[in-house]
This record gives sequence, structure tokens and C-alpha cells, in this order.
Amino acid sequence: MSEILEYSKLDEKSEEYLKKYFVSTFRPGYVSCKDVVLPKYFQLFGDEIRKMDIRDDDIWVCSFPKSGTTWTQEMVWCIANDVNLETAQEFLPKRFPFLEHSPLFDYRELMSKNPEIEFPDYVLNSVDYVNKLSSPRFIKTHLAFKLLPTKLQQNTTNAKIVYVARNSRDACVSYFYHCRLLEGFTGDFDKFCEMFLHGSVCFGPFWDHVLGFLNQKQNPNVLILKYEDMKKDLRNIIYKTADFLEKNLTDDQVEKLLDHLSFKNMKENRAVNYEPVVEINKKYNLIKENGSFMRCGKVGEWKEVMNPQMIEKFEKLEKEKLTGTNLSF
Repeated sequence: MSEILEYSKLDEKSEEYLKKYFVSTFRPGYVSCKDVVLPKYFQLFGDEIRKMDIRDDDIWVCSFPKSGTTWTQEMVWCIANDVNLETAQEFLPKRFPFLEHSPLFDYRELMSKNPEIEFPDYVLNSVDYVNKLSSPRFIKTHLAFKLLPTKLQQNTTNAKIVYVARNSRDACVSYFYHCRLLEGFTGDFDKFCEMFLHGSVCFGPFWDHVLGFLNQKQNPNVLILKYEDMKKDLRNIIYKTADFLEKNLTDDQVEKLLDHLSFKNMKENRAVNYEPVVEINKKYNLIKENGSFMRCGKVGEWKEVMNPQMIEKFEKLEKEKLTGTNLSF
């Protein structure tokens, strides 16, 4: 039996941060669940997620936001589908849905005021959409390991998890721009860094998320990847992931996939760059900020934008959290 999830108010500092700096019509507030920051709307979906049936051929891509998720999804999809790039022309959220998309973006008020709007099922009820997918299912989530479906946590099937991690500073920089663009963040970068370090951003705290999956590294059904390794030697990561997924790729397929996964091609590819989502949000005045979902993809951008005091805080926390692990950035 899956436990019934319990929700509570956020700590006082997180509550203050989120009320002051996150303003959106589709995110009326936040709660804490197992010490993870989540939108209040998640409460309607959490138990349904916990009791989800898990299939032996499920493939999950898990990550903290802005850690290379979309890049990893596209890589995993293409490897599992024998680098058939025609099938990859379908919009990524449809073929590789975001499990908790609906809990994150409550569009009920928008739809009541604009009855002409027709959102697809993977937006209106992403959990139900995933449950009804034909096998093999490809599923994306930003949920902490302790909030995943019970059967997936218990490892009672042969379902596979690919987890991608990114250094905390670059993840913070990227998440800042993402939240400015799509999630109603109105503060400056330093304020966002404070929230990130305190664990006040959605899906935070960051290090609890990373370590929750890192603790599963001995599980043969879990593959831990690093964004920095993907940037440094994508070819090797493709072979490593293909081996994990029990797929044999030819040299020609790998070359084709390397080209397909280049940042330039990903950024220009409307099947994966989320520009259609940005356009819809702008059309209905849900966002005011200009920008793109795929921004720059650099490693080490934090060096250009973080002040020395903030860098020191990040380094201190990272050292504390990674002590005793084999993970380093």
C-alpha cells in the first residue's frame, strides 16, 4: 500500500520569499511535502502519483530543474528508438510527458475566462495522460526520489531511471532565468540565489534532490549522469546510456545523434525547444518576460554572474553535502 502524503506550511523564510517574489495566475501558493517545496495544486495529484502502476519497460528521466533534462530526454528517446529522427519530430511533451506538468501549472482560471482555449491532455491532466500511455512509456519528472511512485522507489520492476545532475551554481543561474520567463519570479538574481540556497524554490532543496537519487547509484536500474560530462564528451555518454538501455548503436547512428543533440540544433528544433509553450503563455499574458527556454547551455556561467560572497556560500554548502560521496563537480 502507498502511504497517504501529508502536506504542511513552508518554513517562515520560504513562505516570505515565495509570496514576495513569485507572482503568477497559475501558481496560487506553495506547500511542503516530505520537506520538498511544491505548488499547492500538487495536493490533488500527489497520492495518485504515489500509487501509479510501474511497468517493466518504463524509462524515466529524472532531474532537478534546469540540469539538462530536455537534452537527456531527447538523447534517451532517440537511443531507445534506434535514432529514428522521424519519430523525434513529434512534440517532446507528447511523446515524453512531464509527469507533474498539471500540478505545476493550474490553468483552470485561465480556461474559465477563455473557453476557446483547448489544452492537450498532457497539460490538463498529465498524470492521467501518463497512466494511459501505451508501452514503452517515457516519463520525465522533477520530483524528489522520495516522492516518486511507491513501486518505482521499491524497485519491484525492471523500469529504468536516468538521473542527470548539474553543478548547483549553473543550475541556479539557469533556473533563475527559467523562473523569470515562465514561473512568475520578480526578484533579482541575488535574491534567487538566496532562495536556492535556503531550499525555497520549487522542488528544492537542491542537494536533497541530488543526494536522494545518488543514494540509488548501486541500483542496476538507475543510471546517474552529469551535465558537465555530457558537455565534455557526449559521445561517451551516448554509448554509456545505450548500454544501460540495452541498445546497440552503429557508428553512423551515433554520429547522427551527436549532430541532432548539438545545442544549436536543439535550440532551433521546435519539437524540443519549448518555444510553442512560451508563445502560448505570452499570448494569454501569463508571462511578461522575454527570453527562450533554451538559453545558452554553458558550463561555468556562474563565474560571470555570481559575486564572490555568493560563490563562497555555494561552495561551502556543496562541500558539506558531498562529503562522503564520490560525486564532484
